Amino acid sequence: MDFSFSAEQERIREAIAKLCARFGDDYWLERDREGGFPADFHQALARDGWLGIAMPEAYGGAGLGIAEAAVMMQAISESGAGFSGASAVHMNIFGLNPVVVFGDEAQKRRMLPPLIEGKHRACFAVTEPDTGLNTKKIKVKAENKGGNYIVSGQKVWISTAQVAEKVLLLARSGAGLTLFYTDFDREYIEVREIEKMGRHAVDSNQVFFDGLPVPAADRIGEEGKGFEYILHGMNPERILIAAELVGLGRCAVSRAAAYAKERVVFDRPIGKNQAIQHPLAANWMALEAANLMVFKAASLYDAGKPCGAEANAAKYLAGEACFDACQQAVMTHGGFGYAREYHVERYLRESFVGRIAPVTPQLILCFIAERVLGLPKSY
Repeated sequence: MDFSFSAEQERIREAIAKLCARFGDDYWLERDREGGFPADFHQALARDGWLGIAMPEAYGGAGLGIAEAAVMMQAISESGAGFSGASAVHMNIFGLNPVVVFGDEAQKRRMLPPLIEGKHRACFAVTEPDTGLNTKKIKVKAENKGGNYIVSGQKVWISTAQVAEKVLLLARSGAGLTLFYTDFDREYIEVREIEKMGRHAVDSNQVFFDGLPVPAADRIGEEGKGFEYILHGMNPERILIAAELVGLGRCAVSRAAAYAKERVVFDRPIGKNQAIQHPLAANWMALEAANLMVFKAASLYDAGKPCGAEANAAKYLAGEACFDACQQAVMTHGGFGYAREYHVERYLRESFVGRIAPVTPQLILCFIAERVLGLPKSY
């Protein structure tokens, strides 16, 4: 059993780290202060062909696996870009997997290359105000009007809707849920940004659809099977978010350790104190353990094997380890940890993104209890 990265995976990590070095701490501090989508960062990744890392080669992608995508996303987050950088490209990596699996050939050739090339940015519109994670109860309607559809209703927590040209949309049509990938036509869509505590570079929004016309050609697969289709993107999403969480946690520990070596109090570096050393050492171990689960889940997924428990466990373990590491980084800095110029307070705020979304720690525990341990469903 080999736990080391392949030569190709090492090259991916090195190349991404080199690209991210052009977007340093000052860049992400400015994006956090002012908001605004990091379009230049997104386009830099597009120019070098990274947005299609896990997309089929036939449509301009690299044809690599989720393991390689996880290496890439972890390197982005670990660079100091955190979730501000990772979320800017996250949708590209897993979001259109339902199109890859269930779209027809014409749809793949029409929909995938512009996303891979960075010409289109897509948002993922599933969550609604009154349903949360109870996806089967969503209310946004897609009425079939002579083969085409008219979409009306409200979504919430939709990332990048301020800048998106396309939307992957799950809506109720007839007796079931149907999946669409269509134009984000602002003549029929109102977007209201949600002010939030972190990740200001990537917007989150309430989205209101008011009679959005959707051609039948933009429906993915069969009508009424949309929920089944989006399940094919859930495990990769959890794996990638877990990888990003590990990257952010590593960045926080590294920055805290560097500060502890330099900060002198009572005539000695604070890093000499076990009260500083031990928590950071524990953070390192927790992150590395979570990372093993990340790449176990990724390897299972790429091998076509069941990985639901591992993907959810990776996301849970990485979320807890990242939060603890970011919190400890702030505390290691003391009062300076509360200052924006030291960056660790941003890491702590951003750590909540991957801890909450796309599924809470509590529901992951419910999933493991029910599906792995065989306990009765509790909700």
